[in-house]
Order: sequence, then C-alpha cells, then structure tokens
Amino acid sequence: MDQTRAPILDALADYRTRGRYGFTPPGHRQGRGVDERVRRVLGDAFRDDVLASGGLDDRRARGEYLSDAEKLMAEAVGAEMAFFSTCGSSLSVKAAMMAVAGGKDGGLILGRDSHKSIVAGLIFAGLQPRWVTPRWDTERHFSHPPSVDQIRDAWERHPDAAGALIVSPSPYGTCADIAGIAEVCHERGKPLIVDEAWGAHLPFHDDLPTWAMDAGADVCVVSVHKMGAGFEQGSVFHVQGDLVDYSRLSACADLLMTTSPNVLVYSAIDGWRRQMVQQGHDLLEAGLRLADRARTELARIPGIQVMEKELLGVEASHDLDRMQVLMDVFDTGATGYQAADWLREHRHLDLGLSDHRRIMATLSMADDDGTVDRLVEDVTAWREQLKDPQPHGIRLLAPEEIELETAMLPRDAFFGPVDTVPVAQAPGRIAAEQVTPYPPGIPVIMPGEVINEPVIEYLRTGIEAGMNVPDPADPELHTIRVVAK
Repeated sequence: MDQTRAPILDALADYRTRGRYGFTPPGHRQGRGVDERVRRVLGDAFRDDVLASGGLDDRRARGEYLSDAEKLMAEAVGAEMAFFSTCGSSLSVKAAMMAVAGGKDGGLILGRDSHKSIVAGLIFAGLQPRWVTPRWDTERHFSHPPSVDQIRDAWERHPDAAGALIVSPSPYGTCADIAGIAEVCHERGKPLIVDEAWGAHLPFHDDLPTWAMDAGADVCVVSVHKMGAGFEQGSVFHVQGDLVDYSRLSACADLLMTTSPNVLVYSAIDGWRRQMVQQGHDLLEAGLRLADRARTELARIPGIQVMEKELLGVEASHDLDRMQVLMDVFDTGATGYQAADWLREHRHLDLGLSDHRRIMATLSMADDDGTVDRLVEDVTAWREQLKDPQPHGIRLLAPEEIELETAMLPRDAFFGPVDTVPVAQAPGRIAAEQVTPYPPGIPVIMPGEVINEPVIEYLRTGIEAGMNVPDPADPELHTIRVVAK
C-alpha cells in the first residue's frame, strides 16, 4: 500500500476545499456557533470537528476512508488487521477481553498488575479472573510483570481459561517476556492479549523493546496518545493469527464504541502512522539519545537514583523502555508525591507518574535538548530546596499482604446489594468497588476480593501522605462499599 497516503486527513482537506456544510451534528457547524471566548482558547479545532459518517464520508461510508486508514496502519506495523478507537485503550482492551472470553466459563488468566480498565472488562463481561501474582521487589516495593513460568503454572491450574492477558510495558516502562508467554499460550491453542497501551512507538525502532505483534501476541492494544502523536483517547488494537475471531472482535468493539466518533482523533492516528513510517526511526533515535542524556544528568543529582539495571534480570523484568525515565527519590527522604507536587507548583512542570518513592519523566519523540535541560534544572531545584523532609508514614505491604483472596466474581460483587461501612470495619468483608491509586491505575482492591487490614492501613496512610485514590465513592476512604451480608 502507499504509505505516503493519509486517507482520513486527505478526506478532511477535501471536505474543506469543497465547502461542505451539513444540517447535522455537531451543532456548532464547524465553529460558526462557538462562543468567541471558547475560540480564543481552542482556536480552529472546531473547524475540523465534523460528522464521520454522513459528513466526512457519505451515509454508507462508501469512501472507505476509515477502513483504508486501518489497513495502512496494519501494514505499517506488520499486523493482519487494525481497528481505530476514539474511546482510548480502556475500550479496546475491554473489547478484546469480551471477544476472547465473553460467554465462556473458564475465565481469563491475568497479571494482578492489570490496569483498572481491565477490571472494568471483567465486570462488563462477567469473567472469572485467574490471577497471576506479579514478581515482587520487597526492598523497593515494586512489582514486575509475570514471568513465563508463572503463566505456564497458571495454565496448568486453569486449563479451561479462554486466554491470557498481560500488561507490557507497565506504567513504569518495564516489559514482560512476551515471546515466551505467547509460546506457552499457543502450545495450548489459546490466544494472548497484550495491553500495550504504553507501547505505540515500539514497532518503529529496533532499540526499543520488542513489539507485541513481533513477539507473537494475538491481540495488541496501543494508546497512540501516550507515546505517539495522537489526541487523547486515540487507540488502536491490532490482530493477527487464527485464535481470535476478527468479526467477533469488531462486534464487541462496536458494542462499546461511541456512535459519534471524533474525526479529529481518527485523523491524528492516521497522520501519526504516516509520520512514523517516513520519519519514525530517526525521531525515535533522537529521542533515545535524549533519554540517555537525561538519565546521565539526573543521576548526578544527590539522592536521585535513575532506575535501569535494578529493573532487569531473571527475577525482575525482561526488558525496559528507556524513554521512560524512572527516578527513585527514596534517599532524599521525600516521597514521589511531594516531589511531583512541588515541581508542579513551583516550576510548572508535570510528571507522568509519582508514587511513595518514585517519580517518572516520560520522554517522547517530541522532546529536545531544551525540554531535557528544563527537566534536569527543575529536578535539581527541587532537590536543592529540600530541607529535613518528614518520614511519609505509609504502611508498606509485604507480598503476602497485598495478595487478596477472590471470593466472588467482580461482576456479582459490583452489581449486587452493597453496604457502606466505616473503613475500620472493612477487613474481612468482600469489596464491592475498586480502590485504585492513580497513577499508575493498578487497583489495590478489586470488587469480589476479601479486604484485609494491612491493605486498609496502606491505603489510609497513603492518602494521608498524598496518594490519589479517585475510584471509591468516598475518595478519602473514610468509608468503603462492600458486599451486603
């Protein structure tokens, strides 16, 4: 195919050239009805916000702009088929879960380090999770993706599972051995789904971790807005092989997808694919060099440990996306929450992730020497002003404490009768809601799990130290929703 084309972008340019006008949604009519105060902030964005079907394309989509763009994407990255989503990878991963395991009794093998969107998929589809415990670094209070042996053991315990799902890269940039895990799944004739939301850039440079499709995954979900150049909510899921029914996958996505997709989101995905085919290697080469420089200079700051070798090994992660610069600030005596808050307030700098002892700078192909200089300067300024930080007081968990018993299907716990109880009365009760420190968005408590006292203490003391827990009905966690007795 002609990878210099961008069918959706070209159609949008043609829409303008022809002076099309529609008595259809959106009601702002290409910005004509927009308040000038809104226009001053959002500029010309409204001009290209047009109806996808019956606007950009005709009412029967005979121009095939979207389907052509999806075929170009699949060819560009070596997948057999690609589907665009304007509802983020949160939708895409739910659709993949439903297509693989929906309506089946065996459940789905999952890493317990799964994102909250995967828990939502369990609830929507009524699936039984077959959890695989992540490998745990007790010293650093850090989880690594499941190993090949752990997935093999899970299959031996749950041979009737419909498939397996892992997250790689993790929100911290660490990666699983996808090739080894895919081989274990395929030995049993079962598909592997990879939530690769943080890996949209991986197909375009050999020095990045192996992309899931190249490693043998059957379905791979990527967020173009995270490490690519798309608008927020832009996602693609890629498919290959014969273990997943493509029509069923498309139908499951259609169940969840909006009927009013945003053409701007589609266009950005289309244009980014063309850019990466033509320039991606060089852009990422420059980005990797910048990341190396950032790592070197940040590591010179007293008390800052730029994590790399600590994340890799037989008992740790298989690979690492070095565009994700993870800094451990434990030796400064401060928390990552404190560092992130100070940098935002005093230096107007936002970081991709913070937890009780780490901060992360997510670099992309858009960064340059100036942005890296600013990062180093601002983190240095934070470190220099830090005087006598107070201990954070977070009650950190041992591996056996964080692994909760699953007593009910997440769907049954979520939709069944509930009680709202003081958090001190929650241990021993079955959770009816998820409780998720965000970022990174990995639930500590999921619906259907039996709550224990150490996890409550971890969350309670974490919130006091600055942890953000937006999911529960009471985000301050004075109370929690549990399954009614």
